[in-house]
Amino acid sequence: MNSSERKIKIVAVIPFFNEKKFVFNVVRRTLNFVDFIIAIDDGSTDKSSDLLNDIERVILIRNEMNFGKGFALQKGFDKAVELKSDIIVTLDADEQHEPELIPLFIEGIKNYDIVIGNRLNNLRTMPLHRRLSNKLTSILLSKKLGVEIKDSQCGFRAYRLKVLEKIKTEFHGFEAESEIIVKAARENFKISFIDIPTIYGNQESKMKSIQAIKGFIKVLMI
Repeated sequence: MNSSERKIKIVAVIPFFNEKKFVFNVVRRTLNFVDFIIAIDDGSTDKSSDLLNDIERVILIRNEMNFGKGFALQKGFDKAVELKSDIIVTLDADEQHEPELIPLFIEGIKNYDIVIGNRLNNLRTMPLHRRLSNKLTSILLSKKLGVEIKDSQCGFRAYRLKVLEKIKTEFHGFEAESEIIVKAARENFKISFIDIPTIYGNQESKMKSIQAIKGFIKVLMI
C-alpha cells in the first residue's frame, strides 16, 4: 500500500546508537510501510547517520552525545506529535524487529491505543539472561498494574497519537519503555500484544544489565 492510498499518517520512530551495520537496511525496509521515518542518532561514533543523509521521507535527528534509548525515543515522539502523525510505530535499528510485520501492528491498533510485540511465546533464540529479565519484569508489571503485560521490554510497538500527546518519558534508558506502559495503564489506554519472532543474531546488545535493573526498579516505584 503506498502513501497516496492511505487516509492516515503512519510514522516510524527508529532510535539508534552505533548501528552502521544494520540501520540503512532497517530504514530501507521500513519505508515500504510508513509515510515518514524519524531516525534518532543517539550520539553514534561510527558515522551511522551518514548512511541516512538525504533519503527521501527520512527525518534525521542527531544527539550530540549518547543520552540513552528513552531520551532518543522521546525526541522522536515529540517530532511525531509535531507532525500530527496518526499512528507512531517504534522499532529497533539492529534487525531484531522485522519491518515487514508493521502492517500487523497497524491492523491491531484499530481497536487499541497501544500494540506491543510479544516475543515470549518464542524463546528459542533469546539469550537466557534476557529470557529471565523479560519474564520477571513482565510479571512484576502485571502485578503492579492489575493487567496482563506479556512482554514489557519489547521495543516493537504502535501508538495512537493521543497516547504520546499525553505521556512523556522521564527515564532516559531502556526502562523508559516500561515507564510508558505504567503511565498508559494509569490513563486507561487500551493495550494489546501481538506475537512476533524472537530474533537474536550477531548484534551487540546496548543494554547494560545493572543499569537496566536499577532503572526498572525505579519504574516499579513510580
